[in-house]
Amino acid sequence: MIQAFSRTNRILNSVKTYGNIVSFRDLEEETNEAIALFGNKDARGIVLLKPFGEYYAEYAGRAHELLLRFPAGEPIVGEAAQKEFIALFSAILRLENILTAFDEFAGHELLSERQGQDYRSVYLELYAEFRKDDSAERESINDDIVFEIELIKQVEINVDYILMLVQKWRESRGDGSDKTIDTLTKIRSAVESSPTLRNKIDLIMEFVDRVSASGQIDEEWRAHIEAKRTAELNDIIAQEGLKPDETKAFVARAFRDGRIPTTGTAITVILAPVSRFLADGSHSDKKQRALTRLGTFFDRFWGLSSERTIE
Repeated sequence: MIQAFSRTNRILNSVKTYGNIVSFRDLEEETNEAIALFGNKDARGIVLLKPFGEYYAEYAGRAHELLLRFPAGEPIVGEAAQKEFIALFSAILRLENILTAFDEFAGHELLSERQGQDYRSVYLELYAEFRKDDSAERESINDDIVFEIELIKQVEINVDYILMLVQKWRESRGDGSDKTIDTLTKIRSAVESSPTLRNKIDLIMEFVDRVSASGQIDEEWRAHIEAKRTAELNDIIAQEGLKPDETKAFVARAFRDGRIPTTGTAITVILAPVSRFLADGSHSDKKQRALTRLGTFFDRFWGLSSERTIE
């Protein structure tokens, strides 16, 4: 039984920190005995989740504290207050992650969708300000604060959801109603609360401003992204002196493979020849600068539209 539990309920990361047994009938005593046998007699409280009420009581206390001390939409002034907010919201994210395993939690969330987006937006702003290592799933600030970025990603906003909001905004545009303003605010709030869309907010809001009154939103979105992507890549090619055709092929492969290759000879093919009389290291600097700019470009446009050859 323990072997079966282990095989089907392996943990993954900070998101999947426990297994969820969905069929558990008349086996509690035997399970406790098995845990004691293979672990120790006091292991039950470590291995098994506590009752829903215990987690919810802690969640409710922290959620009420968050709403009282850090009202949504108000700035958090001072490093000490920012650290306290980070610690508090991180705790709420961890508790919500556990509570979603309980059916009783549905409909009893204490933060509205809008409040959750506002708090995640502030949380991500502080993450961007204080982060030290982009590759880490959990980011420490001065060894006393931990960001739960993987838990933030669980409620990720996708482009389809944003385009649905754009459709609603367009339908109400021009009637002067509060619904129009509310939908526009909701679009911005949703984008700002998304780890993967935050660096694309100018692209999205520019599209909102330009969308036609009756055209196909999906088609207009793809055309908008392709035009912006082509223009920005051409700027990089011109400013860095890269080979145009080779660079476009390099970028097309990157979008196909889902990453910018940072090792190997692929990047050297797109670089213009460097004079042997230039100072040592100039070729290396040029290569690194090109990789940095193309990496930023890739992150900015990845996931926004289907990949097509850039012309």
